[in-house]
Amino acid sequence: MSDTETTHVHETVRAAAAAAPACAGASPSHRAGALTAVADALETERAALVATADAETSLGPARLNGELSRTAFQLRLFADEVRTGALFDARLDRPAPEWPPGPRPDLRRYRTALGPVLVFAASNFPFAFSVAGGDTASAWAAGCPVVVKAHPGHPELSRRTAAVVRRALAEAEAPQGMFALIEGEQAGVEALRHPALAAAAFTGSQRGGLALARIAAERGTPIPFYGELGSVNPVVVTPGAARARSEEIAEGYVGSVTQGAGQFCTNPGLLFVPRAAEALVDGIATRLRGVPGAPMLGGWIADGYAAGARRLAKLPGVRTVVRPDGPEEAGAPGPRLLAMELAAFTAAGTAATEECFGPLGLVVTYDDVAALGEAVAALPGQLTASLHAEPSEAAGLGALAGALAARAGRLLWNQWPTGVSVTHAMQHGGPFPATTAPTTTSVGTAALERFLRPVAYQSCPPQLLPPPLRDDNPWGVPQRVSG
Repeated sequence: MSDTETTHVHETVRAAAAAAPACAGASPSHRAGALTAVADALETERAALVATADAETSLGPARLNGELSRTAFQLRLFADEVRTGALFDARLDRPAPEWPPGPRPDLRRYRTALGPVLVFAASNFPFAFSVAGGDTASAWAAGCPVVVKAHPGHPELSRRTAAVVRRALAEAEAPQGMFALIEGEQAGVEALRHPALAAAAFTGSQRGGLALARIAAERGTPIPFYGELGSVNPVVVTPGAARARSEEIAEGYVGSVTQGAGQFCTNPGLLFVPRAAEALVDGIATRLRGVPGAPMLGGWIADGYAAGARRLAKLPGVRTVVRPDGPEEAGAPGPRLLAMELAAFTAAGTAATEECFGPLGLVVTYDDVAALGEAVAALPGQLTASLHAEPSEAAGLGALAGALAARAGRLLWNQWPTGVSVTHAMQHGGPFPATTAPTTTSVGTAALERFLRPVAYQSCPPQLLPPPLRDDNPWGVPQRVSG
């Protein structure tokens, strides 16, 4: 990958800043048209894009075709959301001389675009979290121009996708400067430091994300940094579920923990099971031994997975249940299963809860569900937490469910976390260190809220009001009038 020169990075961010007023002032129909145009263009170029992605990532045509469809769908979903006008959250309070505790003036409040957004593309979703992925789509929907820093794991795909996006936006008569691609680690840092930048979004490692978050915070003018940094996504299996559905749970867990070679941020890497549930652990182990190694996204990820597995295996009280037999194919390591007791897990602290990005599961055995509360409360922030239990146990699990929900952005009941639906109610985020901004989501229509800010107009003449706040409401957006 050829790094973008510093001079060009600065020119790119300045061009985005110049486009920002036109992007923010674009009508809902114009914004939606641009989003839909990109979705259509991606699908038109599907064959070439998928072939390029497969050559660089080894994820396979089936997975990549599905991901491209997801990417086009979320662009159209944001287009539909923009058309409703709900994102503006327009509120009009008429003057009220008798309003307590004093006269109320004419006040009108709405949400407008933050400005230029820098998106750091992810490695594990070369379509859905990359050049035209969810961060880019949600920023466009909010009315922000976007500069994407390409991921080095799929450079040719990034360039090819960027070319498709540029053509689509031009045909949709989108503002010039609404989109640009830069390449190289230093280029990303330079863009993040540029004074015209308004926000940044990132999906990747905790180490890389925190380094970038620090840069964003230490700028002369700090900006929001929306980082998704990973998670071990704890799963709790109750005694009742282990007795009633041991085979089903083992099958589901293995499918989830090995999906995509374990390269999902929602990979369920931590599994709490009753000590007596030997059949469940044996069932998981048997199935994992039958799963062959799969190519990972790059050698650096395979090396990181191997190093993480070795680190976890050396913790006091950890025993290895499953490890690959014989030498592994380069870049295609097999799944692993480790186990330890709850007391040893608690004593290990955060060392036992660090993400190992790949198809590894750590089983923690417990004697009593009530004893899990303290361990769950001590977990670092997570994207998800899952509870596998029987309906008859639900009434007694309120405290545990509450503890899990307090540490995660999404709580699942008898389901596996690797499916992240692109929809209105999705929450893909969580307390730190799962993300740097626990009040936000990076998936679903609420993701656009990251790139909006409220502005109020007090007693201003109609000529100075933006369209969502005018009485004639030319964009036809929902307006909340005097409460």
